[in-house]
Amino acid sequence: MGHHHHDEPILQDPKRRRRASIILWALLAPIGVLAMVMVIVLWPQGTYNKFALDGSMDTAGGATMATGTVTRSGVETCPSSQGLEDVGGKTLECTVTYVMPASGGAEIQMEIPPEMLQSRDARPGDALRYLDLSKVDTTSGSPYVFVDFVRTLPMTLLAIAYGIVVVLVAGWRGARAVIGLVGGIAFMIFFMVPALIEGGNPVVVGLTGATAIMFVALYFAHGLNAKTSTALLGTLFGLGVTAALALWLTDAAALTGANDESAMTLSTVAPQISLPGLLICGVLVGGMGVLNDVTITQSATVWELAETSPRASAKELFFRGMRIGRDHIASTVYTIAFAYAGAALPILAIAAMSNQGFGVTLGSGEMAEEVIRILIGSIGLVLAIPVTTAIAVMVVKATGTGGAHGKRSLFAANADA
Repeated sequence: MGHHHHDEPILQDPKRRRRASIILWALLAPIGVLAMVMVIVLWPQGTYNKFALDGSMDTAGGATMATGTVTRSGVETCPSSQGLEDVGGKTLECTVTYVMPASGGAEIQMEIPPEMLQSRDARPGDALRYLDLSKVDTTSGSPYVFVDFVRTLPMTLLAIAYGIVVVLVAGWRGARAVIGLVGGIAFMIFFMVPALIEGGNPVVVGLTGATAIMFVALYFAHGLNAKTSTALLGTLFGLGVTAALALWLTDAAALTGANDESAMTLSTVAPQISLPGLLICGVLVGGMGVLNDVTITQSATVWELAETSPRASAKELFFRGMRIGRDHIASTVYTIAFAYAGAALPILAIAAMSNQGFGVTLGSGEMAEEVIRILIGSIGLVLAIPVTTAIAVMVVKATGTGGAHGKRSLFAANADA
């Protein structure tokens, strides 16, 4: 009979449980209401020019972005040098890619940069995106300029595979987590990004968006209960620490946020956007997922410990929970650092080949931003674990949660009576 109810909390005093819930909601409700109000206040009005970039690409007049499918490739006279012999020039040979436009018509010739072909050939069946200048009055050069490969199909298949694997392994909870992830990304696309483009305060937009996403995603994926509320409190604490550190270090370390092509494009077409502020917002969004992971795990750990050791003191529960938390800290910090180190291998390789050393490279604009992003996120993560553990212990003790062992004792007492 005991195994039938193994997952049910026992030895709970309804009054104490209610009091603990009231305390949690007294802390969370004002934050949730404030986040909802701020979302309404900051909701984008659509006042920015959605086609600013399209206009910047149309400077030649009549240029359009198009897609097509590779049919074949071969080494021939470069389209860009055709006709040069007529004016005393010399034609060159290169790899010419033939593409069938998605809009129909005859095959077109295109030159793909050799450095890109060195990494991967354009194979028959590959989808490409290119700039069509055929309607522009050009006197030289190819009317078709390669932009990038189209990766929609493989990325879509990978996303579907990811969702299937998560649902198969984690069941309904995994499905809810995936739905929450999709909803969170949609919220970022429709609220956070437009609000930033319209010139909203990046720190306020970032904190508001991250708080709203965490409220909905955590409760939707893990249920409306004290365990989730505890994790949410720990997550919000970590976000607050992350925001404070990011705000201070962006100025103290002279981070400009203008270290890549995308940032420079934004500063041109949307000068109202604060690039340092955008960097701070990015730190908050990046730290949000990691914080959610560790706080949920830590909260669940304390509950499991309390279920297996219902008579353990608050001090025992805290230190046993922190033993697990320390392992989680170590593994998560490794994950964050090595994930970026893997993405930054080309930069590290350049540093190894130069005489300026790794120290100078790490202090350069783009690398410094990523290193500081990792350190800020890690500090918020590390501090969130003991705070979440302490809150979880207080709530567990306030509700009197026990475990299967405690239930057995309760039934034995009833039998004796």
